[in-house]
Amino acid sequence: MRPLEISIPVLLAAYLIWRHPRPLWIQLLPLLTLVIALIHIPVEGYRWQMIPLYALTAILTTSSLIKIFGTGDWKPIASYLTLVLVIIATALPTLLPVPRIPTPSGPYKIGTRTFEMVDKSRKEIYSGKDEPRRYMIQAWYPANVKPTDKRAPWMENAKIFAPAIATYIELPSFFLDHLALVKLPAYKDAEVATAENPFPVILFSHGWNGFNAQNAGQALELASRGYVVVGVQHTYGAVITVFPDGTTAPNNPNALPQDAHDPNYEEVARVLVDQWAGDLADTLDFLFSEDTSNPFAGRLDANRIGVYGHSTGGGAAIQFCGTDSRCKAVLGMDPFMRPVSAEVIENGVSQPSFFMFSQAWADDAESPSNKLFWQFYPHATDNFGVIKIEGTKHYDFSDLPLLSPIAPQLGLKGPLNGKRVTEIVDSYLIDFFEMTMNGKPSHLFNEQSPFEEVKSLK
Repeated sequence: MRPLEISIPVLLAAYLIWRHPRPLWIQLLPLLTLVIALIHIPVEGYRWQMIPLYALTAILTTSSLIKIFGTGDWKPIASYLTLVLVIIATALPTLLPVPRIPTPSGPYKIGTRTFEMVDKSRKEIYSGKDEPRRYMIQAWYPANVKPTDKRAPWMENAKIFAPAIATYIELPSFFLDHLALVKLPAYKDAEVATAENPFPVILFSHGWNGFNAQNAGQALELASRGYVVVGVQHTYGAVITVFPDGTTAPNNPNALPQDAHDPNYEEVARVLVDQWAGDLADTLDFLFSEDTSNPFAGRLDANRIGVYGHSTGGGAAIQFCGTDSRCKAVLGMDPFMRPVSAEVIENGVSQPSFFMFSQAWADDAESPSNKLFWQFYPHATDNFGVIKIEGTKHYDFSDLPLLSPIAPQLGLKGPLNGKRVTEIVDSYLIDFFEMTMNGKPSHLFNEQSPFEEVKSLK
């Protein structure tokens, strides 16, 4: 809970716990709480989880004023029963807090920008219209932050994204509306930092029904260390895409067969990942162009380009790096291999590679995806291994477990503590790219893992 939110139940509890008769200043605590609530709504932002506390504040303010200006005495037991209601009402915003994306540990301050991309060389194959491929990207980068720069939201157009995400994970559509209140430790449209040497680039590809900001915490950590990180929003594969003109493109469920046993599954899935790999290629074309809308022109190092992805995005990263030599290193998080082409499965990748599996994903050893991965892996000729993180599930690789302390009960993560998961994943992610992009040695890859939850699979 946020500071003003915390003060509301604390003051109500102090009022209710105080024994009768209450002095006047204690009797005025509900009125003070009402004033704080009225300040909290415009300053911190209203969210539905606080409604029970808002209601209790209004009720107790009314009853306390009646006691001050009226006659008669209410029985103390009523206060204790109301205190129980305050505790119950406080649990809701506590268990569903406004998520906090941790402040990154690197030396750079961070800016972020979004761009609409239109690739006229490719047709959109999932909209049912005769139009070019259109998608969004978001960049996180080292920035020169000015006092007038404003903090960026976790996700653009959260009022559209939040209901779509909630519906996808089978929660009521309003359940995640408070995500619109999340601010990043990054500044919107801040000026790109100046540096003696060009910045390395890392592309991120999300999973099926994901979105480009789903791993923003990782992007911030990398950007704070001098990387330009770009998340690609794969239109019609993402949970929803919102364009600057206000039009939206929801996920197209027909882009992947709903039946995992469909005999045409791989064929259909490969069309999808070819489109996603095309998005990655087109994004690089833009980043290294002299386009007037490109703030990174002349500031990026073409010899230091890394790519990573989660789930279907992990498959897209492998497909891209297996076919585009601009990729210099590739990392997969629970990579979904069924969309990867037979050529890449057979020929592998020559770039440095590393793969992280959640326990739930790795333990499903007989899945078609895992069988294909172990066919592919021997052909990844410069690999740095495969690890499994015990106590994790598929979404532990994203920011979604930050949504709530009851995220395991909501099915968003495994039982391993969220901070611990973040520490492990970020350590391997950062060390892999620091090693492959900047030549820095890493004990994580040269010695036994310091994390007891990490098990080597290869």
